[in-house]
Amino acid sequence: MKFGVVGWGLRKSVAKLVHQPENGHTLAALADTSEEARGRFLEEYPDATAVDKIQKLLDMDLDAIFILTPDWLHEEHAILCLEAGVPVFLEKPMAITVEGCDRILAAMQKTGTRLYAGHNMRHFPVVRKMKEFIDRGMIGNVKALWCRHFISYGGDAYFRDWHADQSRSNTLLLQKGAHDIDVMHWLCGGYSTQVTGMGGLTVYGDIEDRQKTEGEVTVEFRRVWPPSTLDKLNPTVDVEDLNMIMMKLDNGVMASYQQCHYTPDAWRNYMVIGDEGRIENFGDSAGESVIRLWDNARFGQSETGDLEYRVPSVEGTGHGGADELMIEEFLGWMAGSDDICTSPIAARMSVAAGIAGAESVRGGSAAVAVAGLDPNLAEGLPSGLSTL
Repeated sequence: MKFGVVGWGLRKSVAKLVHQPENGHTLAALADTSEEARGRFLEEYPDATAVDKIQKLLDMDLDAIFILTPDWLHEEHAILCLEAGVPVFLEKPMAITVEGCDRILAAMQKTGTRLYAGHNMRHFPVVRKMKEFIDRGMIGNVKALWCRHFISYGGDAYFRDWHADQSRSNTLLLQKGAHDIDVMHWLCGGYSTQVTGMGGLTVYGDIEDRQKTEGEVTVEFRRVWPPSTLDKLNPTVDVEDLNMIMMKLDNGVMASYQQCHYTPDAWRNYMVIGDEGRIENFGDSAGESVIRLWDNARFGQSETGDLEYRVPSVEGTGHGGADELMIEEFLGWMAGSDDICTSPIAARMSVAAGIAGAESVRGGSAAVAVAGLDPNLAEGLPSGLSTL
C-alpha cells in the first residue's frame, strides 16, 4: 500500500512507522506548507513526492492519508480526504469543536469512506491490562474512576507554540485530555453526559518572556525548573495550565480527571473502583509500571494490594511501543479487518466531554451537559465502528 501524510511535525514518527518496504508498504507523499519540512522529508524518503497543498495528494492514487497537522486543521483536512474517497488516519483530537467532529462523521456517512481514530493510548500495555482486568470482572462493576495526569514538560510542549492559544487548540483538555478522557470512557464502559470543572492559568500566565511573533518552536522537553522561569512563551497564552473536571457517565459511573502542566514528574495514574475491588497503576510505561489490585476488605493501607502485575516491556519506542501496536492494528484495518479498539465515535465523545469541561472551567464551574451524538448521524457510517 502507498500512504500519504499531511504535516511533517512532531507526530511524523507515527507516519514513519507505516513505511515498511519489506512488507510492500511505502510512505509515498507528503503535503506540508513548509519548504524546510518538505526538504527534510525528501532527505529521508528520496523516492517519495513532496507538495505544498493537501489537494495535490488527492490525485495520487494513495491508499490512505495520515492527517498529522495542528489540531485546528484536522477537520478541514479530514473532510477533504473523505470527500475524495481516500481513507484517513486522523491524529487526536478529532477536531477542536463538537460541530467539527460531527461534520467529519457526516462526511464519513455521506461518502462511505473510512476513518481510523489515532488514539494510541488504547494501545498502552498498562491500559490494555487494566481493561482486561475490568472486563474479567476482577473488581466487579465499575463505579468510579479517578485519573491524575502529571505533565512535567507541559510548559515547553504546550505554552511556547500554538497550543497556548484558545483559537488554535480550544483547551488542553483536548490536546492532552482527549487521550485520558477516551481511556476513562473505555475503562468505564460509558460516555460522559455532564461535566463540572475548575481550573485556571495559574503559572504560565504570569511569565512576561514572550516571542514577538507567532512561529513554530521546537519542543525540547528541557524540564525547566522552576516552571516560572520558562522563556519564549507564545505571544498568546490563554489556555489553562491546571484543569480539574468531574464527569457523570451515561451508565452511572462517576469519574474525575486532574491535569497539571507544571509538575516535576510526568506520568498518568488511573484508579478504577468497582463494587468488588479496585485497581491502580503506578507508572504508565511498559517495562517500568505496575498494576495493583485490592479485592479484600481491611482496615488501614496495603501498598502492594492483593495482586500485583508488572507490565512487561514491548518492542518499539513510540510511546513505549503503543505507536507500533497502533500502526499494526491500522494496517490490519486497511487490509479489511474490523477488529480494532479505536473508534471515531469514541473520539468524538472524548472531544465533547473535554469541551464541556472547558466551558465549565471558564463559566464559573457550572455543570455543563455534554453534547450527545445525533442517532441519525451514527446510522449508515462505514462498518467497523465500535462505540466504545
